[in-house]
Amino acid sequence: MWVASDEPVPVAEGLAGPRTAIESGDRWGAPWGTSWLTVEGTVPEGWAGKTVEAIIDLGFDRNMTGFQCEGLVYRADGSPVKGLHPRNQWVRVAAPAVGGEDVVLHVEAASNPVIPFFSPTALGDKLTAGGEPQYRLGRMDLAVFDEDVWQLVMDLEVLGELMHEMPEDPARRYDIVRAIERALDAIDLQNVNSTAAAARDCLVDVLAKPATPSAHTISAVGHAHIDTAWLWPLRETVRKVARTTANMTALLAEEPEFIFTMSQAAQYDFLKQHRPEVYEKVKKAVSEGRFVPAGGMWVESDTNMPGSEAMARQFVYGKRFFLEEFGIENEEAWLPDTFGFAAGLPQIIKAAGSKWLLTQKISWSEINQFPHHTFLWEGIDGTRIFTHFPPVDTYNCSMQGREIAHAARNFKDKGRASMSLAPTGWGDGGGGTTREMVAKAARMKNLEGSPKVLWDKPADFFAKAEAEYSNPPVWVGELYLELHRATLTSQAKTKQGNRRSEHLLREAELWAATAAVRKDFAYPYDAFDHTWKTVLLHQFHDILPGSAIAWVYREAAQTYAAVAQELAEIIERAQWVLGGERVGPNLFNSTPHPWRSVPAGAAAQPEQSGSCSVIARAEGGFVLENGVLRVEVDARGLVISVFDLERRRETLPPDSAANLLQLHPDLPNSWDAWDVDLFYRNRVTDLTDVDFIVAGPDSTASAVVRVGRSFGSSKVEQILSLGAGEHGLDIDTSVDWHETEKFLKLAFPLDIHADRYASETQFGHMFRPTHTNTNWEYAKFEACNHRFVHFAEPGWGVALVNDSTYGHDVTRTVRADGGTTTTVRASLLRAPRFPDPETDHGAHTFRHSLIPGASLGDAVSAGYRINLAPFTPAVAKAVAPLFTIDNDAVVSSAVKLADDGSGDIVLRIYEAQGGRASALVTTGFDTSGFQVCDLLERPVGSDTSAVAEGAAVRLQLRPFQLVTLRFTRT
Repeated sequence: MWVASDEPVPVAEGLAGPRTAIESGDRWGAPWGTSWLTVEGTVPEGWAGKTVEAIIDLGFDRNMTGFQCEGLVYRADGSPVKGLHPRNQWVRVAAPAVGGEDVVLHVEAASNPVIPFFSPTALGDKLTAGGEPQYRLGRMDLAVFDEDVWQLVMDLEVLGELMHEMPEDPARRYDIVRAIERALDAIDLQNVNSTAAAARDCLVDVLAKPATPSAHTISAVGHAHIDTAWLWPLRETVRKVARTTANMTALLAEEPEFIFTMSQAAQYDFLKQHRPEVYEKVKKAVSEGRFVPAGGMWVESDTNMPGSEAMARQFVYGKRFFLEEFGIENEEAWLPDTFGFAAGLPQIIKAAGSKWLLTQKISWSEINQFPHHTFLWEGIDGTRIFTHFPPVDTYNCSMQGREIAHAARNFKDKGRASMSLAPTGWGDGGGGTTREMVAKAARMKNLEGSPKVLWDKPADFFAKAEAEYSNPPVWVGELYLELHRATLTSQAKTKQGNRRSEHLLREAELWAATAAVRKDFAYPYDAFDHTWKTVLLHQFHDILPGSAIAWVYREAAQTYAAVAQELAEIIERAQWVLGGERVGPNLFNSTPHPWRSVPAGAAAQPEQSGSCSVIARAEGGFVLENGVLRVEVDARGLVISVFDLERRRETLPPDSAANLLQLHPDLPNSWDAWDVDLFYRNRVTDLTDVDFIVAGPDSTASAVVRVGRSFGSSKVEQILSLGAGEHGLDIDTSVDWHETEKFLKLAFPLDIHADRYASETQFGHMFRPTHTNTNWEYAKFEACNHRFVHFAEPGWGVALVNDSTYGHDVTRTVRADGGTTTTVRASLLRAPRFPDPETDHGAHTFRHSLIPGASLGDAVSAGYRINLAPFTPAVAKAVAPLFTIDNDAVVSSAVKLADDGSGDIVLRIYEAQGGRASALVTTGFDTSGFQVCDLLERPVGSDTSAVAEGAAVRLQLRPFQLVTLRFTRT
């Protein structure tokens, strides 16, 4: 054995490393270490002509299908053989074997530690995990594989499991029992090998009985759900994918009916970049149509929190990779494990050229059982996507009889549909589908009493399922997972890094494109490609949600810092080229709306806005005023009045306080980083004690009050500022957080009577109820928003916008005066102890703005503005925009050069307020024409939503409609 000193090494280096002796029973493998083993043996002469396999047990716990040590077997020439996993420990040596033949195998063994579920542990980062060996080397043997015995075991397992799932009365059950009895009687337990064939003969008849014509059909899809990071770092996922795909290409070569599918283009790219020897095998299997790329996304991302453009780019980069590498275009989105699905997603799927969705996760919901398994899912714009939830209720089906029977019994669309899908194989280091699963599926292909099982490609399943179900039911709105609600808050720095990266990418593309058109600036295609892929990678559904180990977040912080620096440099270079000297009156406006008379996507001198003041209150605290709002802050640093001077209306209910920090105990029943349970609200501490409250510093641009507090082991400082002429109260909250198992909220009670409120999602917003009339509403006690939530009565509304938070809750009460208090609370910080025992400890800063009198359009604009602050310092020259849109309801989500390097300009827009919109798009450059495109910037043919009107483009958009326009420059 040779131990790599730190990180994994190239295969050639591992093969060449000097070996020291190790034997079965010896301990090996420090946490996260890599050991290279050379296993040698000789085939006995008496085994000549037989099938011989090596059994290599690295110290596996067979009770766990993955989540532990793993290995990848290589030959001396560096060619991969297959992976080693807890339930897949064999390596075929020869069939037929030659007696006296020497066997030499090399194993790259990863000693990934077993992370104990729901227990705080230092094993989640190699910096804290220590060096104690994690495993004890097990069996290392050559063995004869007896085909008859193995096939008998498969026969007995399938029949025995089927029998246990059948009712007691049918004769078929007793036919199986009696056949098994005869088979067991035929076996000589002292000579199993010689009598196994006779025992199998006793089972031929019962295995040959065909399924009933009406039997449910299950499309089995070979599968290995590999989390791109979770209880292991990103670098280990590279090797997990290599081991599993080496297994699957080997199994495909042996099993002609087997089909395997793998999603996540990023994981294919891992192989291409780091394990080319495995990738070549994958490419060959893909070309044969047996290894099927699925999903068309860069990763199986979270879909609640990624912004509009990022969610679109998941499909752009995923689909483009599969097209360029394999010539394959996916029509399905494949997201079996994502924690709920935003209502904006159907339109994005369709705009990417796809039409189907698969997920299994909604079956995990705690309170309500979803009423369908196959249905149409309708998004906020009216787009409908044919959707399937596998009734097998797992994405790790192992072809056990209880799973197959459950899928048929559980299927909610009986009588209207007859088929479902079963993702089959061990994931997350389990090695994928096993030969045992394939053998059991073959027996259930047409077996009386069992659903019919066949291997299928996802696209073929969806095509058949859609064809047979002519009028499926429709589900409108988000697919809310009634579990894992705290993933909207855990690991706040990662969420901030994501939000900031998304908006920096918007700015960088906008100004680089503008500079390319105006000044022949070299558009940084490669930098954008790399950066987008990095940001999309970190939107994986166990990274962005905050449910991975400490190592993942330590690296994520470094990655986001590097992304921010690279994008800031691109922005600076482009703006320098555009604006000349970095002194002058002109500010860049990256938002999609005019700001202080600066057009969207332009640089100009902003208008000066009024004055503001801050004066002390006699009873303590301060009053801030700017001619638009008057804000009272009491001696506790709480906001007790926000008065809209223009509309003569108070925002807050009587005797209430906003900007109220509230601290809850946070001890979910399970899934520490993932879950918050409703009983957390039973206990709350209002943080009202102050260390200081002071006004200033003095400024003509804003009135400012600073508030400091201490609680537990933590400190918080807030800056409340009212800008001159601004319609919102800005609140910057800086927290030095050192709590454990606590949940920090920021509360804003509002004097508004509304039965619903708007939350921004991708390319629009959705409405949620403020009440809990039904269990479905009751279950949504923590929900997701992007940049804003908005509450309204006819003629007047309030928006709360943010720069980096996603989780929130809304409640309402009726006061003694008959009025309604609707309270929105932004979720700031948590402190779970698993998987990362120090989740969120450290310094954090959040920005929120409370905007009285806001319409939905105001909320959209303010949400962009708080995330896209004007870039300073200013520049000498004004810069004209590339595009002018004459309707604020029509919002640009991207302005960029086309990805193909043609120099064409791409403008992606959407209707943001939920109504019909007509808008004229005028270009600030010469163009020979435009095309309406899909997200991959390919023409979509006739589309009446955009027509030429002179030199401009007239848009007629439906509510929340998304359109991509591609302009050719002259």
